[in-house]
Amino acid sequence: MNDYYAELGVSRDATPQDIKRAYRKMARTLHPDVNPGAEAEAEFKKVSQAYDVLSDPTKRAAYDRGQDPYAGADQTFGQGFSFSDIMDAFFGGAAAGTRGPRSRVQRGQDALVRLDIDLRTAVFGGQETLVIDTAVRCSTCTGSGSQPGTGTRTCAACAGRGEVQTVQRSFLGQVMTTRACHECRGYGELIEQPCVDCAGEGRIRSRRDLTLKVPAGVDSGTRIQLTGEGEVGSGGGGPGDLYVEIAVRPHETFQRRGDDLHCTVQVPMTAAALGATLTVDTFDGPTEVDLRAGSQGQDIITLHGQGVTHLRGTGRGDLLVHLDVRVPTKLDDRQRELLAQLAEERGESRPEGRMTPANAGLFGKLKEAFSQR
Repeated sequence: MNDYYAELGVSRDATPQDIKRAYRKMARTLHPDVNPGAEAEAEFKKVSQAYDVLSDPTKRAAYDRGQDPYAGADQTFGQGFSFSDIMDAFFGGAAAGTRGPRSRVQRGQDALVRLDIDLRTAVFGGQETLVIDTAVRCSTCTGSGSQPGTGTRTCAACAGRGEVQTVQRSFLGQVMTTRACHECRGYGELIEQPCVDCAGEGRIRSRRDLTLKVPAGVDSGTRIQLTGEGEVGSGGGGPGDLYVEIAVRPHETFQRRGDDLHCTVQVPMTAAALGATLTVDTFDGPTEVDLRAGSQGQDIITLHGQGVTHLRGTGRGDLLVHLDVRVPTKLDDRQRELLAQLAEERGESRPEGRMTPANAGLFGKLKEAFSQR
């Protein structure tokens, strides 16, 4: 068995990128257009076969195990009866579609990329620019895999069938083995002069920019499908789809819970006691919030319709403003005197610590909510 790694000049742990670079370098030197002659042509075929095996994960794994990388299609038992024939007889030709030459044109794989967006974009939607690195159709050969001005020819080894059969004797009789043709790799035809830029695959990797319209209401984990923007298939095959997974960056002020936004506003103790009008910065701009007299530190003020746009449906969630009443920690003599007078008038000079039942705050809010109905 040939030493494919030595023929390409790479180590056995070489990456797919290393193998492709090595083949392209040797192909440019040995290609018949650059180096005519029978010896160079023979060497070019050897390195092309080595690249064919090592660039295919399945064939490479079989080769590394010491097996024939081109083995493994149908096996037949008994003279004149193949496994495919048996499948045809029992299932009405179900296996017939797998026989014959396979097409070089294959649909490309789907691709997945991640896009980080701001919370504002998640609320209102917007446009983002993606930089993606995918396989695109080779511009030199336009996806055919052949050097411009050349084409393909019918494989002489399999007469265009894409498969060859061998017969061996065993104690069961003659065993017929059908496998993909070693010369054409099962395609039934050979590329006379593979394209130097894409090594006959009909596609190359390229980086490109893509403008994405992000719908309002998306959240981390949301996936947007872009049809036909994925990997281009081999042989100029159609592209797969591109999936964009959204990741929303944390915001310094707002937290998202479902389609509602939450924020915390610090208010002085005096404003909470006397009431006031606060100005809160929201995604819709500065908004005035009325703080009722006697507001407590765990009170919540709801601004309806100022949350996240509903991804499916109409309208928006709410913005919930949590109050954080701040008690002063440093008082001058005059301020201390005034607070002492207030405590005296309210009978709070010597307050009693009363134990509050667990969840009293929750039950109180529920009672208040039902009483307002």
